[in-house]
Amino acid sequence: MSDNPGLNSLLKWSIRNSETSRQDATSQDEPQAERDPNRGLNPEALAELMGGPSDADRMKESMAAIQSPDVDLANKEIAFDNFEQLIENIDNANNMESLGLWMSLVGQLEAPEPQMRSFAAWCVATAVSNNQQGQERALVLDAVPKLVELAQKDRDKSVRKKAVLALSSEVRNYRPGFEALIKALPSGYVPNSANLDPNDMDAVDAVITKMREDAMNGD
Repeated sequence: MSDNPGLNSLLKWSIRNSETSRQDATSQDEPQAERDPNRGLNPEALAELMGGPSDADRMKESMAAIQSPDVDLANKEIAFDNFEQLIENIDNANNMESLGLWMSLVGQLEAPEPQMRSFAAWCVATAVSNNQQGQERALVLDAVPKLVELAQKDRDKSVRKKAVLALSSEVRNYRPGFEALIKALPSGYVPNSANLDPNDMDAVDAVITKMREDAMNGD
């Protein structure tokens, strides 16, 4: 086998399909079997073999556009939308660390344009949803206090709502994230916060619901 994983994938796919073709030729009288969805070539490997960009390439290109001073706001928003769709795949979300994209994403929470702050919070929400590796990265990079600041003080309602969404995903089933949230909230915002159990989903939901209602108030 080659050292190229994409080529290996292609070879295995070709062998499987050649064997299937031979079996079909010797069983013409038998009903055709349902196609195995696993027989298809991995799209990432196919893109690599055909010279197209991988998801990792597209993620880096999107973030480069988001950060570039030469890209206008409309195209930055398109790049952010593309980035969010890519990290809906949990493997891509987990590749953000090795690609050096997490710090860049968290940095966009402080962008001057509300559209960019909103997209950044949305992408954090996507990256950490049901993903402890993502939750850990967001915590390490101090995303929680930044999101609390946005949720409570940003003048744009969309930003506030997206920040609460990100916090909801960050703290769910993740004790360190919930503890960071309680620490970042103003004193007295959550009564008896010291006694809250991060594993008590009703208690977590009560905090997030209060934040969501507050975020909806104002302009």
